[in-house]
Amino acid sequence: MEKTWRWFGKNDKIKLQTLLQIGVEGIVSALHDIPNGEIWSLEAVNDYKNYIESHGLRWSVVESLPVSEAIKYGGEDRDFLIENYIKSLENLGKAGITTVCYNFMPVLDWARTDLFHEWEDGSSSLYFNKARFAYFEIHILKREGAEKDYTQEILQKVEELKNTLTEKDNHDLIDSVIVKTQGFVNGNIREGELNPVEKFNNLLALYDGIDKNQLRENLKYFLEKIMPVCEEWNIHMCVHPDDPPFALLGLPRIVTNEEDIDWFLNAVDNSHNGLTFCAGSLSANLQNDVPELAQKFAHRTKFVHLRSTNVFENGDFIEAHHLGGRGKLIDVIRVFEKENPDLPMRIDHGRLLSEDTDKGYNPGYSFLGRMLALGQIEGVMAAVQNEMNKKL
Repeated sequence: MEKTWRWFGKNDKIKLQTLLQIGVEGIVSALHDIPNGEIWSLEAVNDYKNYIESHGLRWSVVESLPVSEAIKYGGEDRDFLIENYIKSLENLGKAGITTVCYNFMPVLDWARTDLFHEWEDGSSSLYFNKARFAYFEIHILKREGAEKDYTQEILQKVEELKNTLTEKDNHDLIDSVIVKTQGFVNGNIREGELNPVEKFNNLLALYDGIDKNQLRENLKYFLEKIMPVCEEWNIHMCVHPDDPPFALLGLPRIVTNEEDIDWFLNAVDNSHNGLTFCAGSLSANLQNDVPELAQKFAHRTKFVHLRSTNVFENGDFIEAHHLGGRGKLIDVIRVFEKENPDLPMRIDHGRLLSEDTDKGYNPGYSFLGRMLALGQIEGVMAAVQNEMNKKL
């Protein structure tokens, strides 16, 4: 597989020259300065592509060309926004960039309650605490009916948190859930937002009455509209699984398990409608056998995210070492090296090591932690390729 790296543009503290020096081959990036719903011009696409190529790398994957919320909930302006999306895809195709990762998660992209959960060795990683998220829903968002989505055990823990968490803790939780994990991803809420909770609740309200079936139909509608331009320019769309892979905030999730993936691939049965296989997201659902899913969907996978999680009995989960956890990345790599070896893959959500704590990296995207993981995964890939060569 091609070794790629998520890079956040010219203002990223990690430089392209450094990435070339550590063995990265391709860049996963986007035109982050263009607001959601606006057209990516051919000139802007080519300028960005040429800048990346001038450093000896290639723009392998767009992650992401964001899908506007109105497309997801089926708003009045969704056709206009889809037309803009089609024009952006056309310009990407003209520039020769043909793999586009996107997601169809309502409002919230990926969710964590703790961005710096400390390990015994002093490093830290992303963590999802179910009780803290329930507290966030019930006492910060004050979402009506949120209590019905949780067990009595979780609700008891919420009451304990209510009596112990400070105003600073509340601020940190808001920052973790709806600001620092979202602003650099989809732009719905960015750092510096004066009233992030109010804005977030307004976004949630747009999905009133939208259940799983309706969200599925909205995804199908979107895919059917864009497939002609994808076929014309050989663009591979690859949806990212929901993270976490279960319902949150009363919102439906539609890419969480085998049945969900089967549904959207068959709903628009086109080779350009594909999957981003994120072993980390899928591993956070205890129902999922990640290597089995890799085997089943290898032929429709267009992009691979390699990370893993440890899931606890109470539903909490944490990012695992890249050689451990439920993601079983060694087995996943064996599948893709055998079944679809030319795919781009990238390391995802590395640990934050002590030398990087003051660098201001985006959560989950520190340099040293990802470089460590890349070295581990590159070693696994070499071992798997050696195994395969011996069998020839």
